[in-house]
Amino acid sequence: MTELQLSTAIEQVLVARNPRHMQTARAALQPGYYLRAAQHLFRNRGTVLIGTGFPVSETFETDGPVGAIALYKAMETLGAKPVLACGAPLSQHLLEDYRVLQLQARDLAAAEREASDKLAQLQPAVVVSIERPGLSADGRYYNMRGEDITPRSAFFDPYLQQAQCPTIAIGDGGNEIGMGNIRDAISGLDITPAVTGCDELLVADVSNWGAYGLIALLGLWAQRDLLAEVSPLAILGYLSARGSVDGVTRENTLTEDGLDAGHGQQVIEELRQLTGFDSSD
Repeated sequence: MTELQLSTAIEQVLVARNPRHMQTARAALQPGYYLRAAQHLFRNRGTVLIGTGFPVSETFETDGPVGAIALYKAMETLGAKPVLACGAPLSQHLLEDYRVLQLQARDLAAAEREASDKLAQLQPAVVVSIERPGLSADGRYYNMRGEDITPRSAFFDPYLQQAQCPTIAIGDGGNEIGMGNIRDAISGLDITPAVTGCDELLVADVSNWGAYGLIALLGLWAQRDLLAEVSPLAILGYLSARGSVDGVTRENTLTEDGLDAGHGQQVIEELRQLTGFDSSD
């Protein structure tokens, strides 16, 4: 199959379960969005800024960081310099093991200044957002329950808005950075939609899985089975030990959006088969 056909197949796999109506979001996007996004990453081997971390209660949820860590490791393998961007407490837990940009601004004006300074310093080749809350039309952040989480949400939107490089965002509900690209199409969903856009919006049933879609294509081009090196269960265990919770249940379990790690692993196997890597290898 052609690369466009492969991307389209990946896009279908990633919304096949459709718990939060991401098939509706997919229909609003031009096919090949995973292909286009992966091309940005593959051709740019400089600094890749990966924003993640969605606040739940006083901690962070598992959806987002799992995919961000997987993509970080894949990009590092390919010779890039990935940097994870997140707010506390997630940022503090990752400092020992990863390059981390701590998002510290407490209001949008300060965040815009912070983004300007950090982007000038880092000069990223690509900026990626994975399950980051996106600003709504009223300038606030809301979770899937409609609760205002602004006081606990670090600001990452300005990094995509000010970036002088390609920007990619992954979401699974409608209230994440990037969903501004299809705001009208998702207006009927039971969510307070985000208005922040990006160059390439990627959707998936679980945002972590969107990272796997990118890694599948990167591995194909690099002729290396990068997805075989990803263990959702291991990353969930790493995050759980640092206080993560499932965003749906709000419990400290080895799950993402109410699903056990086996679901993510199954998605990985489906993607490996699509890209020609036998899951039995």
